[in-house]
Amino acid sequence: MKELITKNLEVKDKSNYELHKKVEPYESTFLSRPIYLRLWSSFFVILPIFVQAPWVRLEPISALCFTFVILLGVFVLYKKQSNKWFIVSSLLLGVSGSWLGGCLFWGWLSPFPILHIPVEAVVLPLALIGIGTNWKIASSFYISSLFGTAVTDITIFLIGIMDEWREVISADSETAPLILQKTSENLLQIKSLSIIVFVALLLWFISKEIFDSATTNTINGKALLVSSYVIQTTLIVDGMFIVLAILQPTFSGLV
Repeated sequence: MKELITKNLEVKDKSNYELHKKVEPYESTFLSRPIYLRLWSSFFVILPIFVQAPWVRLEPISALCFTFVILLGVFVLYKKQSNKWFIVSSLLLGVSGSWLGGCLFWGWLSPFPILHIPVEAVVLPLALIGIGTNWKIASSFYISSLFGTAVTDITIFLIGIMDEWREVISADSETAPLILQKTSENLLQIKSLSIIVFVALLLWFISKEIFDSATTNTINGKALLVSSYVIQTTLIVDGMFIVLAILQPTFSGLV
């Protein structure tokens, strides 16, 4: 009997070992490849722009409360104790910080652009602490998103359309298109276009340098890749909005 039990245990252990061999490579490679990190990072950059922006204007309180839904998703995925889902949960944690700051600003403080970055940086201290933990990817996503937002705001200030921001936010539906048309004309000036091109090249260079220094086989490397992808996606989205602001001002991101 003792020998039979021992034999059965050995067979069971062998089966578990074979199953572990099949599952572990999948978990260690899924979302570890640059293409998957790029897709998820870009998705979480675009999601707040096209989902949060209209939502927070209509229902700022419910949009703000959705932050806790995102955090619940982080907790659920983290409890799975799986490498593939931990990366997603870490990205979601970074998204929750950006989502919270965006809701606070665009829901109640949008007429005051000078408060944009301070409010968006509401969880920056936690993100800086997270760099020294296993949640580096979350910190990298949030800090890179904040960096992209700050560069965008600085660019808006340098090209001289910060005043239009305040005017559009407080304008009625009849006045806003006129202000946006003026903004479009300002963007077509040589000075404005030069600043935009310079900032775009600078961001692309920074993202490329970060990408070249990253690897996919460490948490630090993945965090750097996420940072690079976030900056690249932010640059592409900003470029789309600039083109839209020139071709069709009434549908630009200033409204």
